Amino acid sequence: MAIRNYFACVTIKYLACCPKEKKDFLLLYMRMVSKFFLTHHYTLKIWHHLVWNCFIVKLFEEEESNSKNQRNYWLQDCVLSLSPTNDLMVIANEQKAVFLVSKWKHSDKGKEEMQYAVGWSGSLNVEEGECVSSVLCIPLASQKRSSTGRPDWTCIVVGFTSGYVRFYTESGVLLLAQLLNEDPVLQLKCRTYEIPRHPGVTEQNEELSILYPAAIVTIDGFSLFQSLRACRNQVARAAASGNENVQPPPLAYKKWGLQDVDTIVDHASIGIMTLCPFDQMKTASNIGGYNAAIKNSPPAMSQYVTVGANPFAGFFFALEGSSQPLLSHVALAVASKLTSALFNAASGWLGWKSKHEEEPVQKQKPKVEPATPLAVRFGLPDSRRHGERICLSPCNTLAAVTDEFGRVILLDVTRGLAVRMWKGYRDAEVGWIQTVEDLQERETEKMDSSPFGNAQGPSRVAQFLVIYAPRRGILEVWSTQQGPRVGAFNVGKYCRLLYPGYKIMGLNNVTSQGWQPQTYQICLVDPVSGIVKTVHVPFHLALSDKKSERAKDMHLVKKLNALLKAKTSDSDLIEAEAKELILDIKYPATKKQALESILTSEHVPLSSLTSITQTLMDNLKKQELECVDEGLMQFCANKLKLLHLYELVSKLNSQSIQKETSPSDNDLAKLLRLEEKDFHRLETLLENYKKENTKTTTQLTDEKDDTLSVKMFLEYLEYEKDVITVKNMEDGEYVALGSFFFWKCLCGESSTEEMCHALESAGFSPQTLLSLLLNLWLSKEKDILDKPDSVSCLHTMLSLLSKMKVAIDESWDTQSVSPWWQQMRTACVQSENNGAALLSAHVGHSVTAQIIDSVTEKKFSKIVVGSDTESWEALSLDTEYWKLLLKQLEDCLILQTLLHSKVTKRTKRVSSLQTEPLGRLSVKKLLEAGKGGIADMVAKWVFKQGFSPIILNVAQYKNNTDSTEESVEVQNNLFLEEPESDTGLERILELLQVAYQQFPCSLEVDVVHAHCSWECVVQWNKDPEVTKFHLQGSVIVLGIALMMWNTFIVKRLSSATYLMDKVGKAPKDRLCRRDVGMSDTAMTAFLGCCSELLQTLLEADVTSDEMQAPVLDTEDAWVSVEGPVSIVELALEQKRIHYPLVEHQFVLCTILYAIMRLSLKSVKPLSLFDSKGKNAFFKDLTSIQLLPSGDMDPNMLSIRQQFLLKIVSAAVQTLCSSQKDKEVSEEELFPFEKGKNWPTLAADLAQYLQISEDLVRRHYVCELYSYGMDHLGEEAFLQVADKEVLASQLLVLAGQRLAFALLHGQIKEGMDFLTRLPPTLCTWLKAMDPQEIQNVEVPIATTAKLVSKVIEHLPENHGQYSLALNLIEAVEAIPACCAE
Repeated sequence: MAIRNYFACVTIKYLACCPKEKKDFLLLYMRMVSKFFLTHHYTLKIWHHLVWNCFIVKLFEEEESNSKNQRNYWLQDCVLSLSPTNDLMVIANEQKAVFLVSKWKHSDKGKEEMQYAVGWSGSLNVEEGECVSSVLCIPLASQKRSSTGRPDWTCIVVGFTSGYVRFYTESGVLLLAQLLNEDPVLQLKCRTYEIPRHPGVTEQNEELSILYPAAIVTIDGFSLFQSLRACRNQVARAAASGNENVQPPPLAYKKWGLQDVDTIVDHASIGIMTLCPFDQMKTASNIGGYNAAIKNSPPAMSQYVTVGANPFAGFFFALEGSSQPLLSHVALAVASKLTSALFNAASGWLGWKSKHEEEPVQKQKPKVEPATPLAVRFGLPDSRRHGERICLSPCNTLAAVTDEFGRVILLDVTRGLAVRMWKGYRDAEVGWIQTVEDLQERETEKMDSSPFGNAQGPSRVAQFLVIYAPRRGILEVWSTQQGPRVGAFNVGKYCRLLYPGYKIMGLNNVTSQGWQPQTYQICLVDPVSGIVKTVHVPFHLALSDKKSERAKDMHLVKKLNALLKAKTSDSDLIEAEAKELILDIKYPATKKQALESILTSEHVPLSSLTSITQTLMDNLKKQELECVDEGLMQFCANKLKLLHLYELVSKLNSQSIQKETSPSDNDLAKLLRLEEKDFHRLETLLENYKKENTKTTTQLTDEKDDTLSVKMFLEYLEYEKDVITVKNMEDGEYVALGSFFFWKCLCGESSTEEMCHALESAGFSPQTLLSLLLNLWLSKEKDILDKPDSVSCLHTMLSLLSKMKVAIDESWDTQSVSPWWQQMRTACVQSENNGAALLSAHVGHSVTAQIIDSVTEKKFSKIVVGSDTESWEALSLDTEYWKLLLKQLEDCLILQTLLHSKVTKRTKRVSSLQTEPLGRLSVKKLLEAGKGGIADMVAKWVFKQGFSPIILNVAQYKNNTDSTEESVEVQNNLFLEEPESDTGLERILELLQVAYQQFPCSLEVDVVHAHCSWECVVQWNKDPEVTKFHLQGSVIVLGIALMMWNTFIVKRLSSATYLMDKVGKAPKDRLCRRDVGMSDTAMTAFLGCCSELLQTLLEADVTSDEMQAPVLDTEDAWVSVEGPVSIVELALEQKRIHYPLVEHQFVLCTILYAIMRLSLKSVKPLSLFDSKGKNAFFKDLTSIQLLPSGDMDPNMLSIRQQFLLKIVSAAVQTLCSSQKDKEVSEEELFPFEKGKNWPTLAADLAQYLQISEDLVRRHYVCELYSYGMDHLGEEAFLQVADKEVLASQLLVLAGQRLAFALLHGQIKEGMDFLTRLPPTLCTWLKAMDPQEIQNVEVPIATTAKLVSKVIEHLPENHGQYSLALNLIEAVEAIPACCAE
């Protein structure tokens, strides 16, 4: 019963803290079990079992509620390593591992950030039952000259519980494996080269240290570096060419057996150290006594520090030279197919996937060398304390040790003392950060009377200890040795702190100085957010004691920045706190920095900015003169003046004034000093410009034009020596500032006089204000053209600015150029907004004339009193310059209007080159474009619109052409692609007429045609697939054609020739694109254009003596143009061509074109010419070359004859097929084919190739009859000279037709009819082969007509005349036979 009560009490206590559903469940079981207990006294065991089950239920529910937290602890169970270069991370757990490679990817927010992706994953265990116990990622330096000192690749070093240490590449390929001890590997640590900070400091060698439970192995870094490079090269060779075993150099290592220590869990290799003479003598005296011998040089020792138990920290010293290094022969793993299969088959990690298990291979373990005994020299004895981790500082003088009591102990490894202890850091992880001082900051501190003393000498170094306490989820940064905590961060409870303590292996004192590697010192891996964070500590935090005023000031600046970024609407609170903070700052430079932060804040209103600046100014005035920084005082005064100016301008912009009535056209004409006719012409030009100028003005911001933030206002302006200057800014910022000052005035919504007076009083120079005004005016072209009233406002403002002091020099004479007006003219010349520039030039001219009149009136009033001077006109040099500029701007406006005009309907395929917009014009661009600049721009416009250059002639002679059907037909052919009906064509012709009137010399027809031809071939060279080059014009065509030939054509033509000669036929599309750079269709068109070009050259050379060269003149307004030489000038300077050479090249081009166009086969074009002819091709057409002359080789003549006959046959075949299939027009594919007669062209070629023309014509007639086109044959028959030979050939063709009709069933009872014929004719018909003709199904009547024509041209004494008579009788008898 007592037992039952005991368990009941236990259960009730548990029920008190259970939820209701759990209580109901347990009470039910209690009632059942109590009843059972009363009836069965032996069921104590059952009762205990039931109550235990209840507690198990509780435990499972608690475990379920904490499952989320336990899932986050997975990283604590893994072995983790991150390369110092941030490019590779390795995470391992038991036998599995994953290699993560850094890659730049787009995040969800669209920004590029570095992310880690799986590069390799799988199982690393080779021996049965072994697990990963430690991992290191060591970047190795590159040995290439171009990247000396930079990381080449990263080696992964993995220690196993079997004692093996294995080395892998980033892709998981095993390089080598070493068994240096049979105990488990506890820890891997690495040391890389560092440049000694001071002379006399011992230079440390690179090494890899491996800790075992009772031994430590150190591998020399140079030996390891060479072995790893050799193994990696072996892997590459084996992968490329199979198994090629090259034995790498052996590893040099030392193995020490650590004695007199119970337990070792971690270690630190301090490196080589030497004792000072005093310590050397003290040690020798303690060991050897009074008579101890002392060496001249202290011995070098390698120091090791271990942590564990008994002692808590042990110090070991190994004399250099006391143990010879051991050599371990490297066993290459790349030759083992089994190992490769094991690693390639492995995949997955943490959620391990199954893999194919290989049969274990029995292999003998390598021999393990014995360790050299090394006794502990001394230690820190603490029997209850067990060390967990030790972390060595970068300077090798301090080490941080954690223990199981939750302490972090700072050791001085040089003296072997514990100098500091932190409590309450259970399971802590530690690391170090070393920060180098910036010398520039020290110099700044010196200038600010810093207490830190002289800034000369090397940079100081500060070390900070970083402690991560996972139980509290906090990361702390402490200043060592006795410094305070300088930073703390809440980071979470599941992170891992990574401190590698090394950089890049393979560097030395030379290679480490050229390039500083971008490596991290310490980082924190957060598995919850998946982010790797690095820690950076500024140097001045090492000085953060009570006497460091700079550190306090920096803290106040940070607090001020945080205040300015805070989202609060209480501006008074921000103002009060900012005043308090800025007054607490001590250093003047820091005060200035704080004030700049306040002034650049977008959340502080203008009143607060003024109040804060005024408060700081008053505070400085209260201080003694010796303590006041004059620079800070002046800075505050300047900013205050700018703030007051901003307030005044904002006030003027907010005041609305009553608008005056809009001026009429007559008022504006008088204001601009224009006649009514000239004013209406100006209105018309601007209206046309508005319609065609489709480019809209880019708006700077979405805000109003008259608003500008205080921050931007202060950034744009500088106040110095009572003068306000504008900083160098971008155009948009310049316009924004000008808009803030003048836009309301230009719109007539603000007082112009008050604004100009305020700006002049503030310290602006008139030149600066004029520049701001003109930039605003010229950039707001679209708004200005819609507001005619703005012209009068500009006139008023310009007049006020001109009356300011220093605007116009008092010594200015009307016969000299004023810099004031020259500044305005320069702005108009450079502007690309021609409409606004023209209006501003008219206003400037009007104001200039007004000022000159007033000056002249005063001058003449003193000389001539009472005389009539109203009809006089004052002349000045500035006025003449204004008139010249007005003419130039008007010309530029008209040309810009033309270039922006375009048709609205385009149905054909358009080249991408034609869709590129033309650039905007300015007077400066036209002046720098040279004499041919205007014609060149019109040519570009013609090309981009797809017009034919005929449009130039139509526009020029349109007034003389009546609207007849002929003129309509001409207008339909204005497009290169196809005729289009476009409503804008009439308007374009009108604009062209206006341009011709404005530029009668620059746009002379032949000149523009020359530029159009050149532009066409230039664009063709960019895109030969779409565009084709044409040659227009008559006078300058010779020089243009020569330039086109030498610059663009000859190179491609030679490539096409050699390609066609190589393949012996028309090449396929792939070969054309590869060798010539265009498709087969484009190459066919190219060869046709080349033939046309050379033919034009020949015709132009013949008529060049009869034509007169054009006189290249320029309009008076554009006499001062400078720039490149005009295309026309270059064309006129070209030499005369060598006619026979051009003719020779023309023959080749025509042959090439025929081969491509007619798809001829088995033809090598160069085989038609001898060696002289081949050598003369593709030479300068003006040079004299050795050309073929005299009689040619009969074999070559035979080849030429066969080629010409092939052309004729192919042409007739093409003609026959085109008549049958008329779906695709030949002229659509080849527009230059219009009117081309290939048989006639072949006859012309025969003359050049020394072949009988009559032979070609006879073959042409025979081919026409062969294809059954007798009507065309009759026409071509008349052109043949030797009709007797042709009649003899046609007689055979007629016999073949009759033979087919009689012998192949075209005529019924043909064999009977054949027996009635004369024996001679019968035998002759049987010998005929009808398959030699192309069309055998020809009516008998047509054949009879052919035979009659043969008899007509055969003489009676001809040998076949009687046969022809018999044949005509037979043909005439066939219809009668068929009737019977």
